[in-house]
Amino acid sequence: MDAIEEERLKRKREVALGYRIFASLRWGDLGDGHITARDPELEDHMWLLRYPCGFERATVDDLVLVRPDGTTTCGREINMTAYNIHHPIHEARADVVSVAHTHTPWGTPFSATGRPIEAITQEACTFHDRWAFFDDEEVQILNRDGGARIADALGDNQVGILRSHGLITTGRSVAETIAGFVTLERVTEALMKAGTGHAISDDAARIARDDLVRHRSLETAFDFLVQRHVGDPTVVG
Repeated sequence: MDAIEEERLKRKREVALGYRIFASLRWGDLGDGHITARDPELEDHMWLLRYPCGFERATVDDLVLVRPDGTTTCGREINMTAYNIHHPIHEARADVVSVAHTHTPWGTPFSATGRPIEAITQEACTFHDRWAFFDDEEVQILNRDGGARIADALGDNQVGILRSHGLITTGRSVAETIAGFVTLERVTEALMKAGTGHAISDDAARIARDDLVRHRSLETAFDFLVQRHVGDPTVVG
């Protein structure tokens, strides 16, 4: 197996594992969510779960390669909302390998408050100065224009809050994207539960963020998530 094919398989496996992690957390029970990975060779193409397919059943064989125009190379169906949201982000951000979005118990209601992500917990420091707010009433993303507006609002940030819609994360790897999403959900839970919790200083938050990034904490967290929520990673193929 050459290096390109090895990297392709790695990304596809992590996408399938990401869907299973989401399912274990009881996210996406209504098919409301999506995870994509940029193909390492055809860089304007992305891998996505076929539709409909339960997240808990996701395998490498269930992933389809999506062209820039939203068609698939195999003719299988996809969730077009996923294409409308994710493709413009991949197109705008060459550094982004993966994008994740789903509706969650804390992230979605938090998104309706219009509140910022404040550094009231250690985990929140992960996203200090690395988040954006999509302040738009378009919660039903009907075309690529809506996704382009999300991409524009996201800018160079790692994660976003979509007003009255929920959370979205990006990453330099699928693992970083998935663990980032789980972490962001925990951050919004803390913010909702703490109410007017007191944030630490910008300097302290920046020190914590830089240390977490330096130690690639999200990639390590992904391995723990797989162990806890999937068990045997070979089940995805």
